[in-house]
Amino acid sequence: MTVSSSATTSLDENLDWPTQGQYEYAHLYSSRKEITTFDDICTAKVDSTAYDYVIIGAGPIGAALAYKLAKDHPTTKILIVEKNWNEPDRIVGELMQPSGCQALENLGLPDVFSGIGAVPAHGYFISYKGKQLYVPNMERPAMDGSRYKGVSFHHGRLVMNIRAACKAMENVTCLEASVTELLGDYENNELKHVHGVRIGPVRDSGDGPKATEHSVYPSKLTFVCDGITSQFRKALNPAPVDLISHFCGFVLEHEPIDTADFFTGPTGATTHMARPTTSKVNPLPMPHNGHVFLDGVGPLLLYQMSECETRVLADIPGSSLPSEASGQLRKVLHDSLNRSVPKHDYPGLNSLLLTTLAQSRRIRCIGTKFIPATANKIDGAIWIGDSLNVRHPLTGGGMTIGLWDIVHLTDLLRTPKSINQIKAQWYWQRRPRAIVVNTLSVALHALFAAETKELGLLREACFAYLARGSHYTMHPSGFLSGLFPNPLMLVYHFFSVALLAVRLRVMDQSTAYNGGSLPVRVFSAFYTLFVAASVILPFLWKELQP
Repeated sequence: MTVSSSATTSLDENLDWPTQGQYEYAHLYSSRKEITTFDDICTAKVDSTAYDYVIIGAGPIGAALAYKLAKDHPTTKILIVEKNWNEPDRIVGELMQPSGCQALENLGLPDVFSGIGAVPAHGYFISYKGKQLYVPNMERPAMDGSRYKGVSFHHGRLVMNIRAACKAMENVTCLEASVTELLGDYENNELKHVHGVRIGPVRDSGDGPKATEHSVYPSKLTFVCDGITSQFRKALNPAPVDLISHFCGFVLEHEPIDTADFFTGPTGATTHMARPTTSKVNPLPMPHNGHVFLDGVGPLLLYQMSECETRVLADIPGSSLPSEASGQLRKVLHDSLNRSVPKHDYPGLNSLLLTTLAQSRRIRCIGTKFIPATANKIDGAIWIGDSLNVRHPLTGGGMTIGLWDIVHLTDLLRTPKSINQIKAQWYWQRRPRAIVVNTLSVALHALFAAETKELGLLREACFAYLARGSHYTMHPSGFLSGLFPNPLMLVYHFFSVALLAVRLRVMDQSTAYNGGSLPVRVFSAFYTLFVAASVILPFLWKELQP
């Protein structure tokens, strides 16, 4: 497909939105002059105690942490170690919730979305069984009707903008190398105290003698920020991890939208959506919003990465993935996309999805998992971001949690408290938002990927509940966006949905689970209540563990 190469001005009504304008550190976006290599460190014979802080990983969390520490403590020396400082390419981490945008402002990075083609995100459009509803972001407290906004973007571009800010700090050393070991004290094979890290080259060429590794012993702390595939998480949390599902992704290319008429709509159930019949324009029903379609094998998530590109993430539940080599994966995806986005409701989008799937050379897939946070009893180190805990990416809350982790932690590091006091207080400060976002992500996935009649009934009740408007819509919106981090209210609304499911079943008003005599309907209704409890309570219990 030929896509217009001309850059279009964002049609978002707020021209002061941070995606407009120039980024302060744009000149360092792809610069490598500030990058130190492993050979440079070995040649210069850097003192192993030359740094106050060592940060493992320069993803969005590690780079933002380095920048904030450098700004707050200009006399300290910080070493941040990353295997590859070139632009990363991932299929998740491309949607920032409004609360995450707030965290970036608190970290001194309000303009980090500028210059990367990012698109404002006003809320969520949800489609289920031929019905649609709109869940906008929460209103700002100013009472002027304006709402908080999220933003969607290319993951790698955002990371490079945050790294650019990190490179600009004179007291930060950006090292391209690999951390091979946490150096510390062990008791019964358990790490008790981290003194430093052992650093090696990014890769061993295999020619000649093995490269000499270099040890660094920070005078204050080591931060582990090496993401979802963290090689050091097991030192903190050795529990085995099972896959929940797989996200399969590809990108739609299209022309930009030429009207802002469908950026927002009425709260709750709505027919306010675009119905393009051609893929030559933006085919989304409500551009500048996240889109969730619930009629496929698993939930289908769509969001724009730019005005001309939309990310497709199709969820396939279960720990195993159909084979792509045999063609089974594409067959499953074709069926799921066709059911999720029926041609009679979304002609342009249906055509573009199926055409792009057929033309894609490779379907990129990533396993999804849930890893609760564990209280850190290891001295000398702090785990942050996905190295500490992981949630299902369905709700796009991962970076929001990681960035708020940094906000709380760096605020505490400016106090005279001891490191152990800071770690304990930080762990409790971060919990409300983490509990809400993490628990909601796996609970919603269980409902949206319903594999039983009871879960299907709960999914139907969830859709009907959100369609009511008022606080029935806006409180869940606050949970999704991270703006309303209240675990008790999350439990209240979840069981309100479950009670609505009970009523639908008893009154025989459900299309997902119908039929049967009154005693059978009553029994199955209350069994559905038990299923609802079994969905949320185990995850909530894991999050609540001290």
